[in-house]
Amino acid sequence: MNLRNFSQPIIITEVILLGFSNIHQLQKPLFFFFLVMYILTLLCNGLVILLIEVNHRLKTPMYYFLKNLSWMEIIITTTVTPKMLSLLILEDNTMPFFACVLQGYIYFVAGSSEVFLLAAMSVDRYMAICNPLRYTSIMRTQICQLMVLSCWLWGFLSVTSSASLTMKLPFCGPNIIDHFFCDNGPVKHLICADIHFLQTIDLAVSCFNLLGSVSVTAVSYICIVVTVMRIPSAKGRKKAFSTCSSHITVASLYYGSSMFIYIKPAGESSTDLNKVATVLNTVVTPLLNPIIYTFRNKVVKEAVKDVLGRM
Repeated sequence: MNLRNFSQPIIITEVILLGFSNIHQLQKPLFFFFLVMYILTLLCNGLVILLIEVNHRLKTPMYYFLKNLSWMEIIITTTVTPKMLSLLILEDNTMPFFACVLQGYIYFVAGSSEVFLLAAMSVDRYMAICNPLRYTSIMRTQICQLMVLSCWLWGFLSVTSSASLTMKLPFCGPNIIDHFFCDNGPVKHLICADIHFLQTIDLAVSCFNLLGSVSVTAVSYICIVVTVMRIPSAKGRKKAFSTCSSHITVASLYYGSSMFIYIKPAGESSTDLNKVATVLNTVVTPLLNPIIYTFRNKVVKEAVKDVLGRM
């Protein structure tokens, strides 16, 4: 890394986000589509949080993790979507540099924490299926709280370590970002110094976060499959697999899109494909999660009926 301008102050005061300027004719349809998706995401995830808080039947480790997943999804989509909507309808493509940095920081802290939470949820499913007799004694409330806190802590530390190095370098432009939010890669190209070391650090952190979480999830589900296949009845095997199908679906979507964007050498990326994958992470997946996880669940449907009955 070139450190000759290490103490030089930041020159850039605002950035220009190009967003979806290359498809101008589709900007208004995209605005209404993303607006509806955003509102539904807030409503669905908010409903999940409310149901888990008020219904005693949902006071289990699995639903505790789901509640925290919904909070993370709300944070991720709210960090990115409002500015994206303003780019589409108001064509307000400028953003203060500090706000840009803050947006990227919050997004990656929440996103990294979600990666670890998905791994924690796979461990919970492993304990429930492979160690059912010890499940309640091991997955106590304090343990679940510690696991969620650890997810946030690891997400915070992994992002802060890279961000602290980045912010010590001079930013002098050009101040144009070909994206609809302040993604890590495009922001680093505003630095007036050699960024190969930073790119290596980012790749290493992404590999650790994503591949580590994928490994934990994969090992957990290999053990689950082995255990389930030993169940004598077909009905019992189907019931056991059904409790895991939602997590596998959501984890596959999030892991797949994240690995496509962040685990590859610098420069080997298509901006348009990265935008599509980021839309999947920030708009589509946050809406699909509560639908896939909870609203197809019989216990949650009964909880909804209870709440409506009280109202």
